[in-house]
Amino acid sequence: MSTKSPTEADVLRPIRQTSTVYYVLVAIAGLAFGLFLLGWGYQLTEGMVVTGLGDWGTGGGVTWGIYIGAFIWWVGIAHGGIILSAAVRLLGMDRYMPIARLAELLTIGALSAAAFYIVVHLGRPDRMVTSIAGHYHITVHASPLVWDVTVITAYFVLTATYLALTLRYDISRLQSDLPDRFNPIYSMLTIGYTEREDEVVQRMVWWIALAIIIMAPLLLHGGVIPWLFAVLPTMPRWFGGVQGPQFLTIALTSAISGVILLASAFRRAYDWDHIITDDIFRGLTLWLGFFSLLFLWLQLQQILTGTFSPPTDLGHVWAASLGSPIYLTSMTLVSLTLAYIFAQTIRPALFTRRRAAIAAVAILLGTILEKVLFVVEGLEYPAFEIYAATPGHYIPSLIEFASLTGTIGMVSLFFLLVAKVVPVVELHAIEHLRLERGEDDEHRESGTGSPTRD
Repeated sequence: MSTKSPTEADVLRPIRQTSTVYYVLVAIAGLAFGLFLLGWGYQLTEGMVVTGLGDWGTGGGVTWGIYIGAFIWWVGIAHGGIILSAAVRLLGMDRYMPIARLAELLTIGALSAAAFYIVVHLGRPDRMVTSIAGHYHITVHASPLVWDVTVITAYFVLTATYLALTLRYDISRLQSDLPDRFNPIYSMLTIGYTEREDEVVQRMVWWIALAIIIMAPLLLHGGVIPWLFAVLPTMPRWFGGVQGPQFLTIALTSAISGVILLASAFRRAYDWDHIITDDIFRGLTLWLGFFSLLFLWLQLQQILTGTFSPPTDLGHVWAASLGSPIYLTSMTLVSLTLAYIFAQTIRPALFTRRRAAIAAVAILLGTILEKVLFVVEGLEYPAFEIYAATPGHYIPSLIEFASLTGTIGMVSLFFLLVAKVVPVVELHAIEHLRLERGEDDEHRESGTGSPTRD
């Protein structure tokens, strides 16, 4: 572990330092997002037919593909991210405080990407007003899809409130060292702030964290979204009570993987080895292994029930899954990651931050492959025969592939820009690290100096 003392100057470094690499990353992320916007513009001009998802007569009957598979993936990352942050506050997991805000920001970015997919897949964005907002009072009682929109919107507001409350403390104490050009944003975030509110805010954040932990299995990625699939008996790939816990484990594995990659990137870029320590990465990889094990176990439950004397339709869909290179690749990636995590617990010398990041990439790739295949095969192999004569098989279009790289670019841009405006590590985390290392005020300020104002 590094012996350097964490300071406010460390927290301010992403805001105050801009390198050539930063502009290169902004350009790459912007290009990826821009290419997708061009593809979406073409889709708006020509219709959904350019994606092959326009009706039941194409792609073997698949009307959903990467669009909905990636939507579920991003929502899972969002829900898992805020669950991780809430657990840090609620369960006293103080060792993870330096990455709590990264998890909160990941939730905001991922929810934005998921919401964007809803708009894109509607075909016509005006339907958000004419079909959803305009008829909300009618559709909310009968449409699970509108429940989905409702939950995502409520969750976005809840998470944004959660994040804004914790930012008030940091900005009020750092504002004299923050860039003047963002003063309107800082003034809005700290409106009416007094130090007397700090204790109240901490209690409010604790209760919001409790609400999030309770909501996760009931309404979020263990509730409404899997229910959209699990209550359809005509779709044997989807139907069943396993979908709630399955979705939740995938959400947590994906979110932890995303946090590992973000933490690794910020640590490397801003020399934060004394803030985001190897101990944090070791802990995150162990949690990744635990939820990966649950993910594989729940997959095994589905495989057993789908292959041991199953009804004809269920046996058919699982035979297709087990014969699919995509499914086998997904399970292999998760299994290899789990094997590495178990091996490094037995032999700690196998652990490195780079290997943890590689494991995170493998999990993210495995979960996106599984989610897309889950959506596609649920539509390709229904229990009824009405679409049995539908020709062909689903093949993703270039626009769909561009949507995935584009939303990754969109979330990357979000982090690149937010990191220039507000601290991505809480002052409370810095204060906790100081306290943990037994440093008094005089020691922690020695040799640091106050950062020069922009």
